[in-house]
Amino acid sequence: MWQRIVETKVSVYSFNELSESQQLLVEKAKMQLENAYAPYSGFQVGAAVELANSVVFAGNNQENSAYPSGLCAERVALFYANAQYPQIRVKAIAIAAFTNGAFLKSPVTPCGSCRQVMLESETRFDSDIEVILYGTDEIFVIQNVKQLLPLCFEKSSLNK
Repeated sequence: MWQRIVETKVSVYSFNELSESQQLLVEKAKMQLENAYAPYSGFQVGAAVELANSVVFAGNNQENSAYPSGLCAERVALFYANAQYPQIRVKAIAIAAFTNGAFLKSPVTPCGSCRQVMLESETRFDSDIEVILYGTDEIFVIQNVKQLLPLCFEKSSLNK
């Protein structure tokens, strides 16, 4: 027997330590919270996706009384971006959450389904997607989606 150690590298920043483009992407994600439809959970999530051509698409969570018919902010933003620019890679995604009248102090991480969709976009273009997770006390910056989903199921998993 042997063991494999799987590690995730997360860089922790304050807002002022982010680059200007990272700050703008976070702000666009935060702005999306206003339009989130979250009457059941009260947990509003906004996401902003920057493409390699510098175009930014944003989305928010959309709940539905018939669970799981709703959709997370990350997938709304990614699917919208890919529908408009199917040949342009995603460069970065920023995610922010708001509940009980305030932004979360620590970053919220994407659910498993969102991580899988983000990974598909990353492998589709064979290019890292920087993940920026906003919290008021700390911001996580992760080099790529594989850091969030290290033992992943991807296209190469289908090879026999």
